[in-house]
Amino acid sequence: MGRAITKEDFDEQDYARFGARLDECLRELRLTLERPGFGVGPATIGAELELFLIDDAGRPLPENQAVCAAAADDRVTLELSRFNLELNATPTPLAGHSFSTLGHELESLLVKVAGAASGYAGRIAMIGILPTLTRADLGPEMVTDMTRYHALINGLRRLRQGAVHIKIEGDDRLELTNEDITLEGANTSYQLHLRVNPDDFARVYNAVQLATAPVLAVSGNSPTFLGRRLWAETRVALFKQAVEDRSRSGPRRRPARTALGTGWIRGGALDLLTESVRLYPAVLPAVSERTPGATGSWPPPLDELRLHQGTVWRWNRAIYDPGSGGHLRIEMRALPAGPTVADMMANSAYLIGLTLWLADQDQHWTYALPFERADTSFHRAAEVGLAADLSWPTGGDRFRTVPAATLVTELIPAARHGLTQAGVAAQEADELLDVISRRARSGQTGAAWQRATLAAAMKHHGPQDAFAYLLSRYMQCAATGQPVHTWPVPH
Repeated sequence: MGRAITKEDFDEQDYARFGARLDECLRELRLTLERPGFGVGPATIGAELELFLIDDAGRPLPENQAVCAAAADDRVTLELSRFNLELNATPTPLAGHSFSTLGHELESLLVKVAGAASGYAGRIAMIGILPTLTRADLGPEMVTDMTRYHALINGLRRLRQGAVHIKIEGDDRLELTNEDITLEGANTSYQLHLRVNPDDFARVYNAVQLATAPVLAVSGNSPTFLGRRLWAETRVALFKQAVEDRSRSGPRRRPARTALGTGWIRGGALDLLTESVRLYPAVLPAVSERTPGATGSWPPPLDELRLHQGTVWRWNRAIYDPGSGGHLRIEMRALPAGPTVADMMANSAYLIGLTLWLADQDQHWTYALPFERADTSFHRAAEVGLAADLSWPTGGDRFRTVPAATLVTELIPAARHGLTQAGVAAQEADELLDVISRRARSGQTGAAWQRATLAAAMKHHGPQDAFAYLLSRYMQCAATGQPVHTWPVPH
């Protein structure tokens, strides 16, 4: 989605030209992936961290353009809502002390943005969904004034031909209707990137798909929305419904634009990217001046394919990037922002370590475990966190269903093996996985801490004040930098 969009509305000719360009991009991608040595290189990791800007009262602060300008760093970018920003960390080699390097860069960026926000009487909050959001914070007037976002709203509205309907049930029930995708701005995530050699892509991608459920179960940090207590990771339900592009009156046979996937992949990145083109209509049909197979252009830019893929929000997404000589990445999008950098680095290590260990196993497990079981596990992990029952392969033709809290702990040695085999420093792997182990044993994820703190607050405050108190306590604890399993719950 990095390309500039210069107009808000497109006509049918634009869509036709864009579709033809997508076909050209796929043909060029096939040739590129067949080229010996393309994309081969050491594994690297990178990350994108989305933030809320808030004022002294804990309310959303709609000053992202001013704060971004004051930060004056091209790693800080704008998001859909005027109270959101995104930090983009520099890719770093996985081997060595990669998570320390990544964490230190994010911390320095957080300090820079916090300083910029203070000039507008603001602060930054790393949390999946801000507890103090109200319905009034999520209207069209809160959309960042950029052509890209107006075009995105128009493009999805063209496909959907109707209002957005949100329905989420947890301890409370939420039902509402919205005219556009602005509810998506309630979500902030921590998106992890892993560079993968093309020949290994299918094995690693399938592994990410399976590993996501236990990691999400122990990482939830979004238990409320608009004053309701909903899922452990409400973002998963909210994002999927907020960007729904299927018309309610028409056929709904194709998968949602935001989904885990359609099955285990058997080919590679080309199959996955082709599926995205064939299944999902274009939203932003901006045709580049550069043709996909332009003479002398290597690696090919494939601008239209990259733009289209930026509007297909799978929880684990294939990325083709012409940068750094051209390569493939997997973008892991399911994890929430926060609570602390220490927590996010632990989540990163657990997800990548478990993924690499799984990728090294005999891939027969992708035949033994139906993909539908993995998809159900993913959504159960989002809904109830460590209380979920998850399906997991056991070898041979079998799988078992096991409580998430048990499975998370059982898989820690596997994650450690995956990390150390990839060259991650053993001490760093141990320290980060110990955070996951302690969080799983205590049961205190970010979501669990928020729920417990809110319950305590509601004994003494009305709903509005209780949610404000929750955020205040959250900000105090997060400022210590200590992982969430150590945070005290007020009584």
